[in-house]
Amino acid sequence: MINNLFTHTGMSVLGWVIMLSPLALVLLMGAAFKKLSAMSLMIIFIVYSLLTGMSLSFIFVVYDVGSITSTFFITAGTFGAMAALGYTTSTDLTKFGSLLYMALFGIIIASVVNWFLGSSGLDYIISILGVLIFTGLTAYDVQKIKRIGASTDYDGETRQKLVIMGALTLYLDFINLFLFMLRLFGGRD
Repeated sequence: MINNLFTHTGMSVLGWVIMLSPLALVLLMGAAFKKLSAMSLMIIFIVYSLLTGMSLSFIFVVYDVGSITSTFFITAGTFGAMAALGYTTSTDLTKFGSLLYMALFGIIIASVVNWFLGSSGLDYIISILGVLIFTGLTAYDVQKIKRIGASTDYDGETRQKLVIMGALTLYLDFINLFLFMLRLFGGRD
């Protein structure tokens, strides 16, 4: 029975579920946005946050606690500064956001390719680009959320759902910015 809980990589079935469930929940929230109530989206977001926290526990195995802590504070400062910039700037970041999303798809493809190649140089470049992309996306997403909040085009339920999706977007920005910075600056155990 216990042998059935492990794969060739050594991770248990529960480990795989915890690792892949957050992705499934993000896809569910995006695909079923119109069908789900605000309360359902909120519950899914909370479950997503809990599962993401559990799936990120691996960083304590790979990196030392001091580098995790310092990288977290660097990420928080960067995130806060870019959120403030996105909120206060009068420059329209819409075109900037479109370019950043294209670049994001590019690093996803490069990451898949590098998974097969195993190039440390390409991994370093992907990490630098990831930091730059998620730093820019933070400003863009905050500005987008600010515009949604200022708009009178949405009713109460839709506005609540958009707030939850905005929180998800910023949460994803922060987590990805943190992980890319950790890949760059984190001291490994």
